[in-house]
Amino acid sequence: MAKFTKEDIVRLSQEENVKFIRLQFTDILGTIKNVEIPISQLEKALDNKMMFDGSSIEGFVRIEESDMYLIPDLDTWVVFPWTAEKGKVARLICDIQNPDGTPFLGDPRANLKRVLKEMEELGFTDFNLGPEPEFFLFKLDEKGEPTLELNDNGGYFDLAPTDLGENCRRDIVLELEEMGFEIEASHHEVAPGQHEIDFKYADAITACDNIQTFKLVVKTIARKHGLHATFMPKPLFGVNGSGMHMNLSLFKNGENAFYDPKGDLELSETARQFIAGTIKNATAFTAVTNPTVNSYKRLVPGYEAPCYVAWSAQNRSPLIRIPASRGLSTRVEVRSVDPAANPYLAMAVLLQAGLDGIKNKLTPPAPVDRNIYVMDKEERQEAGIVDLPSNLHLALEELQTNEVISAALGEHILEHFVEAKEIEWDMFRTQVHPWEREQYMSMY
Repeated sequence: MAKFTKEDIVRLSQEENVKFIRLQFTDILGTIKNVEIPISQLEKALDNKMMFDGSSIEGFVRIEESDMYLIPDLDTWVVFPWTAEKGKVARLICDIQNPDGTPFLGDPRANLKRVLKEMEELGFTDFNLGPEPEFFLFKLDEKGEPTLELNDNGGYFDLAPTDLGENCRRDIVLELEEMGFEIEASHHEVAPGQHEIDFKYADAITACDNIQTFKLVVKTIARKHGLHATFMPKPLFGVNGSGMHMNLSLFKNGENAFYDPKGDLELSETARQFIAGTIKNATAFTAVTNPTVNSYKRLVPGYEAPCYVAWSAQNRSPLIRIPASRGLSTRVEVRSVDPAANPYLAMAVLLQAGLDGIKNKLTPPAPVDRNIYVMDKEERQEAGIVDLPSNLHLALEELQTNEVISAALGEHILEHFVEAKEIEWDMFRTQVHPWEREQYMSMY
């Protein structure tokens, strides 16, 4: 990741003909927000003097305590390549501070930094993330609104002409690379209209920043192709949903703390404890890693998404998989996460869950190396395999009764997150859906 000073940014903005700056941050629900300023206000922003009204942002503050400062992270400076026509637009990702200079407790990015400090106190220096976000491409109608019409009938790793999204996906990759992303893979996914672009792992904060930038780029470039990109976990019945597998690894001074060449499966004791903590707290962090009503339409048997809490180095049906790479690439892949998740909150709860295992020296259950989907309920119970929550309501109950995951969010974020999600669940629960009318109108 590039390092920038204030002087670098002022100089680069002049060289690149930047006319506007987006000061970006993320609200509790994972939505990107921004305050756009003209270039004349850049130095004021770089001096941490830009304020905004926090009372209008989901889960931030009450109206009587609304003044907030935007503190730009200079290393997140990026010029958007597609904005060149009348002067470019650049962005800086910001942390949120209270007027007294303290971090705002409702800022998901600052909250992740708080949990990372706990990690450092245990002797670890880095927590790395390699995300695998998936998305669907749908056609736009003549009014520019998304339809349910897919633009291809491709399957896993298909090529054009079957994969008609290839040109759009290629343009997304080119834009991302121009913005400094190191793209590792780009391909059509299993379902028609579904795609995946994988980029190089990074430290937790940078990786989460990258996920938010990635979503913005994908949606922007898709629209230029007459398409709507959605990160909705399950937009279509009967096909795979979209996940965002998280490849996680802890480091100590440049050494992968999960790797032990002499350990069983070449995993260290730290890795096993991290796995144990993840398994112990999985049902509680699911509300955060799978935060919408729709998320639970993906977590069902038969579509490759995990719905059982188990781990394995050999098959893809459990919640946790240990990919084959070892050495610096040794990692724990958590497969339940979906791209609707706020990445900063998801990383905070996953890290806290793993650290719980390390702090308490937990031992993971035996790995499950057979296909869990073909096991009956009695076989799963015998193997100690529990189910992930089957809906958002149950997931919120699990979250609120788990002290480890609640602490990962902090009191402010937990309260506002749960409040927003309980409203979402209640709206869904009380709505009459088309399926119900189809099933019952004639029958009764």
